[in-house]
Amino acid sequence: LIGERLTTTPTHYAYLKIAEGCDRPCSFCAIPLMRGKHVSTPIENLVIEATKLAKKGIKELILIAQDLTYYGLDIYKKRALADLLTALAKIDGIEWIRLHYAFPTGFPLDVLEVIHNEPKVCNYLDIPLQHINDDILKSMRRGTSHEKTTNLIAEFRKSVPNMAIRTTLIVGYPGETEAIFEELKKWMAEMRFERLGVFAYSHEENTHAASLKDNVSEKVKQKRVSDIMDLQSQISFELNQEKVGKVFKCIIDRKDGNYFIGRTEFDSPDVDNEVLIDATENYVQVGKFANIKITSATEFDLYGEPVQLVVTN
Repeated sequence: LIGERLTTTPTHYAYLKIAEGCDRPCSFCAIPLMRGKHVSTPIENLVIEATKLAKKGIKELILIAQDLTYYGLDIYKKRALADLLTALAKIDGIEWIRLHYAFPTGFPLDVLEVIHNEPKVCNYLDIPLQHINDDILKSMRRGTSHEKTTNLIAEFRKSVPNMAIRTTLIVGYPGETEAIFEELKKWMAEMRFERLGVFAYSHEENTHAASLKDNVSEKVKQKRVSDIMDLQSQISFELNQEKVGKVFKCIIDRKDGNYFIGRTEFDSPDVDNEVLIDATENYVQVGKFANIKITSATEFDLYGEPVQLVVTN
């Protein structure tokens, strides 16, 4: 039996953990040591929990796991993320379903079909890629390559043309030379990810990479973090300018001072862009959806005003 769940998020969105643990052997990560092997929660249990959340007023489900890609392999002997999404989309009251923390190796391409065809599944995917250089990826034990990763992103863009892809990178990993870092920056500029975060590498106790010589200085690591974020700021600014003048369905998260704060389907809470709506001139209801016309944009924020959409036959 699943008991009543207490949510610590606002009353309109909730995180739904679909699995615990991880079977991946990534050299830098201690999660498998701390959380154990991957254990998927059965679809029927997740549907029961999500239905209860919907009855409490939850409109957005944010699916999380250490590895969404692996979901189902342990209990169904197949990758079952697409099946789970299809089941959750049938729940009345749920309007958005968002995916966090997929793994590139073995990503089930049938998920892209569900994202494209099911209106409730946001055109959004968080897939930490960490790096692109073949030698670094091999040392990281990521099970992929520059070519495979680039082809996967191309498949995402082809299957879901307006998908927002969020990723994270690690810089300063042992063996990352200046030339390798420049390769990473060049590739990142070509990919033009909608959302991106970056971390400076540091040894995690008892991981495989902890035995490697940490041969990139802290000063160089921080410079590389700064360089990546400067590049991403430029990319984000350019992508956000393309949204000006367009209307997006937004969830209104809160009121903060003179602004209502909302998000598009392309933005997850706390980590992505926000839409700011002047509360001195407009009114929108917190916890509800509103159609917002974007009037201006910066690197990481959009500004807009509510509009009434006229439906014509």
